[in-house]
Amino acid sequence: LRRHLVRADGGDVHIVPGVSFIEHGRGDVMRGEELQILGAAATGLCPPDAIVCHPGTHAKWARLRGGTMTGFRTVMTGELFALLRGQGILAPQLQGEAEPDADFAAGVARALRSGDLTADLFSVRAGALLGLRSRDATSHVSGLLIGADIRTGLDFAGAGDIVLIGEERLTALYAASLAIAGRKTSIVDGERAFIAGAHALLEIQP
Repeated sequence: LRRHLVRADGGDVHIVPGVSFIEHGRGDVMRGEELQILGAAATGLCPPDAIVCHPGTHAKWARLRGGTMTGFRTVMTGELFALLRGQGILAPQLQGEAEPDADFAAGVARALRSGDLTADLFSVRAGALLGLRSRDATSHVSGLLIGADIRTGLDFAGAGDIVLIGEERLTALYAASLAIAGRKTSIVDGERAFIAGAHALLEIQP
């Protein structure tokens, strides 16, 4: 990354190029999260050998070995939730805030064992029409989506404890979900990781 920095307008502003990954014919890209992930590893905020999850609009799951990123996978969880909340038949049921409550846990558990996300999402609508669940399903749908996310991420990343990097509210939801999956987690603040990455990239002493 340091070798491929682009200096903007000849000044002190640099553009970080991001990273790409191809495995078994599947392509993936990352732009921004790599600075946080590698910065956390370089400064000891997370171990050099780790599974890192960066929740967000496009959640990232990365494998670190010896402080080097050896592969990653992106899951469009946050964007899907925003689309469901903004339009479509589930939008009226997604007006609350997601909380790590019993409805959320039920959604996570369902997604971890079923793998039928699109059918499970429609059942949320049917359940409201048939009086099987409350009208607000924000926590349950969030649990379904995050549960499917971590199922994909764990299949990709394999065994080991997981470091969550990001915003406090999102990392708390992922930590609760991973606990249901029986996985241990630690949490690193995303802003702190970003600053650590910027310092490490430019070899600046904080």
